[in-house]
Amino acid sequence: MIAFVAGRVAALSPEGVVVEVGGVGLSVDCSPATLARLRVGEPAHLPTSLVVREDSLTLYGFADDDERTVFELLQTASGVGPRLAQAMLGVHSPDALRRAVATEDLAALTQVPGIGRKGAQRIVLELKDRLGASPARTAGAGPAAAPAAAAWRDQLHAALLGLGWSSREADDAVAAVAPVAADATAAGEAPDVAALLRSALRSLSRA
Repeated sequence: MIAFVAGRVAALSPEGVVVEVGGVGLSVDCSPATLARLRVGEPAHLPTSLVVREDSLTLYGFADDDERTVFELLQTASGVGPRLAQAMLGVHSPDALRRAVATEDLAALTQVPGIGRKGAQRIVLELKDRLGASPARTAGAGPAAAPAAAAWRDQLHAALLGLGWSSREADDAVAAVAPVAADATAAGEAPDVAALLRSALRSLSRA
């Protein structure tokens, strides 16, 4: 198993990253949230999970070891393959998925494309004892939420630049999704950078 990939980011796309390792470019599939942290030309260190099929070898990359662990645990549920597991992590953070499974929040799970109500019920039934509850937050986590929420603009702008869009195009895309981020902030939630990136890319493709 390839436990991690470390090297220079050679290229970025909406679906993944090419990391140069020892003169070889490794293609790694990543969620939008993970891609948002990467920059072309800069070093990257990605925990990875290698999925072997009869006709393919696919390397999935993650922001941290916890995300990889959840990705692999999700696939122990019936009907959940690597693509769906990655989609789940594209919509929800590892902790949000733990909360959704622990509290049987079917509405949260069905926000993931490809998961219906019956699928969500099956996931809850099969994973409740495997994923466990969300790790407890420290007492100081609350005050840090506001700065984290305010950082979405910089993260999104940098991700769009890394994907090859101009600074002006990135500014326009950030402005286009700002109302969605404002609604999340008003509800006391941190804007979902991964979801905002997808919306920003859609707005740019229509321009």
